[in-house]
Amino acid sequence: MITLIWLELQKMFKKWRTYIGFMAIGVLTPIVQITLYFTRDNYVESFTRSLQNSFTLVGNLFNGYLVANLILYSMFIHIPFLIVLVGGDILAGEATAGTYRMILTRPYTRFQIITSKFLAGIIYVTSLIAWLAFLSLGVSVLIFGTGELVTIRERLIIFAADDVLWRFAWAYTFSILSMSTVFALSFFFSSMVQNAIGPIVTTMAVIIVFLILSALPIDFLETLRPYFFTTHMPKWSGFFDDPIDTTDMLKSAGVLIAHIIGLYAITTYIFIKKDILS
Repeated sequence: MITLIWLELQKMFKKWRTYIGFMAIGVLTPIVQITLYFTRDNYVESFTRSLQNSFTLVGNLFNGYLVANLILYSMFIHIPFLIVLVGGDILAGEATAGTYRMILTRPYTRFQIITSKFLAGIIYVTSLIAWLAFLSLGVSVLIFGTGELVTIRERLIIFAADDVLWRFAWAYTFSILSMSTVFALSFFFSSMVQNAIGPIVTTMAVIIVFLILSALPIDFLETLRPYFFTTHMPKWSGFFDDPIDTTDMLKSAGVLIAHIIGLYAITTYIFIKKDILS
């Protein structure tokens, strides 16, 4: 299985579209960092203006932790577009190239082949989020230093400098889980067609539809909303709450894992039963 996964990774990283996500993050993240570097004084002023009449603010409030948090919030919604470029091509690309029969001549079962492709995709997702973590957190800390993390959601929360890194670690880990769900969905659609464009467009359409349904104030949808994977994907931000709602976070993780396993199982069944003609 390890050999199969390695072969799939080699095939994946030989395609130019695999690097689009890394390049996009590699370009956008420095742009945000450079912009904030030259406008930090204005940002801090606007960020703390409402607090200055009531509090005396000292220390390095504008630091790498704050920048990393801003980047994660701003880029998270766009990462699924990068994930589906690879997920939608893994199986459909084989059909387009006509290499299915050649793959099946290997001394491996269909279950091993589909599983190796799926795990290779999960490794890709993990590496993309790790790249984001390195640029957004690692590089930001080098440029802006460390300090307390100030967040404003429903209320103002200031985290001590030594209470931040573990929150980022879990936030990025949960982001991997969220993006793996997107990959699993595109992987599923990729198993049913012979062109990668279809799975890419369909996956994004499904995500957009669920986001719209989540925003509609309809009582019937309220009962379904907890089962939408899009409801739980942004829950990584819960690690920047105080206290953390552990029960809610575990529930969201469970829903995402259930979607991943379910989509993988359905895709595996389709692939095993598929009549390979080319």
